[in-house]
Amino acid sequence: MSTIRVIPCLDVKDGRVVKGVNFRDLVDLGDPVALAQKYFEEGADEITFLDVSASLEGRNATIEAVSAVAEKVFIPLTVGGGIKSVADVGTLLSAGADKVSISSAAVANPGLFQDIVEAYGSQVLVSSIDAKRTDKGFELFTHGGSRASGRVLEDWIEICNDAPVGELLVNSIDHDGTGQGFDLEMTARAAEIANVPVIASGGAGKPEHFLEILEAGIDAVLAAGVFHRGEVSISEVKRAMKSRGALVR
Repeated sequence: MSTIRVIPCLDVKDGRVVKGVNFRDLVDLGDPVALAQKYFEEGADEITFLDVSASLEGRNATIEAVSAVAEKVFIPLTVGGGIKSVADVGTLLSAGADKVSISSAAVANPGLFQDIVEAYGSQVLVSSIDAKRTDKGFELFTHGGSRASGRVLEDWIEICNDAPVGELLVNSIDHDGTGQGFDLEMTARAAEIANVPVIASGGAGKPEHFLEILEAGIDAVLAAGVFHRGEVSISEVKRAMKSRGALVR
């Protein structure tokens, strides 16, 4: 049995941590550096930093903010937002990122995955999958969840397996920010197909939700608003998982 990682996510827009519901109606929830340091001290296993408006605005994640977070935490830091090239990856790694999370650019050009793997190895690469139910099935959406891609979850994961990417971050747009729990069906489907670790994201509202998603066969859980608002702590999640027999750090 693998050790389950607990990962707080900093969705950053204009230098502030934000959170909405179904990727809309964003509310300011704090300073990314202060929150990152808080979660590091509370025992987070990793931190994910996503510049949620970078792709829409045609730019890269804010390097200054990434560097400031990296200086305060000494656990793996994954950064995403507007990454379009191998050079962008190198810039973020130099700024203090340990891994990069890519969605929009790779959906448009899946060959980007292989280019990054050749340059830096699979271990730095996370495929961020924002998906929701449509008449196509679990369809991928890009540019902060605003554009339907026409690609479906199953086919995309096969592309990720072939690259190979290092991890999959599977986020349910339907469940995002609702506090009603993870999308168990979508996440279990992803874990069934994937040859690499799967991180579940979208919908956590109480410790029980983190226990339910364990049954999907995931390797890590990621949450944002529930941590930022103090509704659930990282230590609560780990205690609940441990009581269920899961291995946690």
